[in-house]
Amino acid sequence: MCTGTSEEKNMLRIAIPNKGSLSEEAVQLLRDAGYRCRRSDRELVALDREHEVEFVFLRPRDIAVYVGDGTVGLGITGRDLALDSGARTAELMALGFGRSSFYYAAPRESGITPDTLRGLRIATSYTRVVELDLERRGVEAGVVRLDGAVEISVRLGVADVIADVVQSGRTLEQAGLRTIGEPVLESEAVLVARTESAAEDPAVRVLMERIRGILVAREYTVLEYDLPRDLLEQATALTPGVEAPTVSPLSKEDWVAVKAMTKRKGVNRTMDDLKELGAKGIILTDIRSCRL
Repeated sequence: MCTGTSEEKNMLRIAIPNKGSLSEEAVQLLRDAGYRCRRSDRELVALDREHEVEFVFLRPRDIAVYVGDGTVGLGITGRDLALDSGARTAELMALGFGRSSFYYAAPRESGITPDTLRGLRIATSYTRVVELDLERRGVEAGVVRLDGAVEISVRLGVADVIADVVQSGRTLEQAGLRTIGEPVLESEAVLVARTESAAEDPAVRVLMERIRGILVAREYTVLEYDLPRDLLEQATALTPGVEAPTVSPLSKEDWVAVKAMTKRKGVNRTMDDLKELGAKGIILTDIRSCRL
């Protein structure tokens, strides 16, 4: 699948999901970071010759396997899928999308808890995740592997309990189930390599720094405003910035202009508070990328 010229074989090879929301968000993240990874139709490979990177589109479940055996240098997949694969991989960084929680779930009125799983049948598409958790708990239970639609397995008598990724929980409710106990695993999209030492490669280091810049930019915004100098201490308590805000004098006597990176979450309340304090000309600006 990945045959090509000697030039292409020397490229950094990165596996990304071939479909679904993980694929869409991974491609968007990489494009925002300046890489060309858009494919045409159903092509399995996209070349970015400028950065000497070859993007390979694979099933999300298979990506950790290809990374683990060295076929590709890096991969973007779910933390849950990487763990369930059993492949030898190292998580280099979390990517901030595709978040989900992995739970056990049982019939609503059953009274089953994670401490009473012994001897029960657990249906799941993530057998290794479940087996590792049962081993950690010292519990012996039967694990029934299903490829999908595990929620119906209890109603059909195939299992007593399920273990699955839960996002909204609506599907569980419709099946008459509820989550039990704390999450077995908190998952999100992650960048994985065979070993942590991969981060020392210059091309990988540049990739990670660019991605980190995009993730920070998505978390922060820039606030700019003018206000009387005697209110500066109160205002900068609201907008402390990363190190400190930028403060510049205005031609209007005893007034200053302030610019600060601010957490995107809650920024509208911050703008309200600044207005109430006496700030004028409050401007909110998006950040496309940054380096801290």
